Amino acid sequence: MTDQVQLLGVSNAIVDVLAHVDYEFLDKIDAVPGSMTLIDKERAKDIYNMMGPATEMSGGSVATTVAGFANLGGSAAYIGKVRNDQLGRIFNHDMRSLGVDIRLPRAEDGAPTARSHILITADGQRTMQTYLGACLELGLRDIDEKTIGTPKAMLLEGYVWDIAEGPALARKAVDIARANGTAVALSLSDSFCVERHRDSFESFIRDGVDIVVADEDEVNALFGTAKFEDTLAALQGFDNLFAMTRSEKGSVIVHGDTTIEQAATKVDNVVDTTGAGDAYCAGFLFGWANDRSLEDCAGFGTECATRVIQQVGARIERGLLDGFGSR
Repeated sequence: MTDQVQLLGVSNAIVDVLAHVDYEFLDKIDAVPGSMTLIDKERAKDIYNMMGPATEMSGGSVATTVAGFANLGGSAAYIGKVRNDQLGRIFNHDMRSLGVDIRLPRAEDGAPTARSHILITADGQRTMQTYLGACLELGLRDIDEKTIGTPKAMLLEGYVWDIAEGPALARKAVDIARANGTAVALSLSDSFCVERHRDSFESFIRDGVDIVVADEDEVNALFGTAKFEDTLAALQGFDNLFAMTRSEKGSVIVHGDTTIEQAATKVDNVVDTTGAGDAYCAGFLFGWANDRSLEDCAGFGTECATRVIQQVGARIERGLLDGFGSR
């Protein structure tokens, strides 16, 4: 099978439902400001019906990276489970509008499409009420030669390990990818996810991953270290390419004996840091997929993250990097 795709994402497919609310609304639904809470289907339905005007768009960590990668001009595809319902159709339509090849049909039965109600107050704080639904039904049957294809790189997210068949699904995807010469990238998702699956992640990274993208807390959790300096020392036993973000301290790229430090760009008006890591990942992998130097990859990631934190929502604008790096 010939596949012109540069990046294939495999992850939990979630629709972001963003709405501006006041604190009275948060009190009404008994939500703690600034929290992220997992909710059931009935509560998700109630909150959705109570919300005012909202923006609905494809979301989830890797899906956001894939969407950003496509908007930068990369060719991308995606594997994730949605139901054939209103939000499932919105997810697929949004991704396809960006040029992303959706590899799975919408499910005709099972749980409703996952959604995260992102409630934004006037001070910019986000409160998230998330129903995981159909995304947890992604399974081994969805992973085969046809759905994986032969992309240049495949990006998995740590949250996949929370799916019932997740670890086996990831291993199957990697086996197919490696047989076809595809590089494997892993986003560690969040530090709590890493703590839940540390041993499995470490083994998986040693045996099946070429590129690891993570923030400082996540990679510290992976190695059980309290200081980033100790994490850098622990990396000496790994051959993988690690791209690690450190918020206002910038990012550090480690590959074998090579270490690159990328400074952060000073931003005076930070609006929303949610999704900054996903944007960095999109920029970094866009550079890598186009055979740019690691310095350029880090610069691309930084530029994407810098722009995203100055807006509401994590969607990278189309053509953001056009001409960047040649200036």
